[in-house]
Amino acid sequence: MQEATGIMICGHGSRDPGAIEEFSVVVEALRPRFGDTPLAHGFLEFAQPVIRTGLDSLREQGVRNVLAVPGMLFAAGHVKNDIPSVLNTYAASHDDVTIQLGRDLGIDTKLVRAAGDRIQAACALADETRVVDRHEIMLVVVGRGTSDPDANGNVAKVSRMLCEGLGFGWGETAYSGVTFPLVGPALQHAVKLGYRRIVVFPYFLFTGVLVRRIYDETDAVAAAHPEIEFVKAGYLNDHPLVQQAFVDRIHEVVDGRGLMNCQLCKYREQVLGFEDEIGLRQESHHHHFEGIGTDADHQDDHGHSHHHHGPGGHHHPYPHADHPHGVRSLRDG
Repeated sequence: MQEATGIMICGHGSRDPGAIEEFSVVVEALRPRFGDTPLAHGFLEFAQPVIRTGLDSLREQGVRNVLAVPGMLFAAGHVKNDIPSVLNTYAASHDDVTIQLGRDLGIDTKLVRAAGDRIQAACALADETRVVDRHEIMLVVVGRGTSDPDANGNVAKVSRMLCEGLGFGWGETAYSGVTFPLVGPALQHAVKLGYRRIVVFPYFLFTGVLVRRIYDETDAVAAAHPEIEFVKAGYLNDHPLVQQAFVDRIHEVVDGRGLMNCQLCKYREQVLGFEDEIGLRQESHHHHFEGIGTDADHQDDHGHSHHHHGPGGHHHPYPHADHPHGVRSLRDG
């Protein structure tokens, strides 16, 4: 890499100090992979340093060409709107800095293998008490859940790859917020299928409010169905293959291959049910929450913290917000 090149890892941020610590551990593990190349990180909201601070750090070290990558699994609003907006705003006010943005971690065989390791480790631990044949196990993969059907579809694809790759008897996909089915309704349906063991796997990079909520929902359904064994698998965290996926994304930017797939982007194509969002102006709505930390007043039913969602807010309304197995089920419960 050129001497004036630096690397910026852009995270979402969390109200959970544990999530911030886990993110930092992964970032620190990347440093040796790039020698003397300066590397910084920052968050969109709820944590320090914010992305702008990370960019300032690189600039103070003489960096003038920034290779930025999102520290997120899939490209939804944060990757398509918020991070580019923050980076473009910074570049516009610092004409001596060029920023190249890479793509999200995406559907990657390395991440699927890492997920498989987490699931198999959980099953192996459960088998120490009672061995259950793979065909008698149901896998429920839980994704973040967004208002972008492309990102939600990616979770479903990963879910299928895991279920088929590991040979489980059945597989389902659920989401932690925004879309449907949420974890509770999904597990209530899952118990009706008669499998002896249900493995719940949060397809998340790090811990936080949403991962704990997934595990809490699992415990609640498990308590109501003692005849079924529920197993909670660990999330991805600092798995070596996660670290390698980050390295790959950075090298893609260097090689000019770090392009997001826009084939199913609701802002560019007529995605069924989301046609009115084509050409919608892309902008960030996170500047109000940069670095503010925990603030219970801003938490919503999705486990997210944007008080500006919904009619009259900045975000385009999700068309299925009243789905009985989505956010409505939280209100009705």
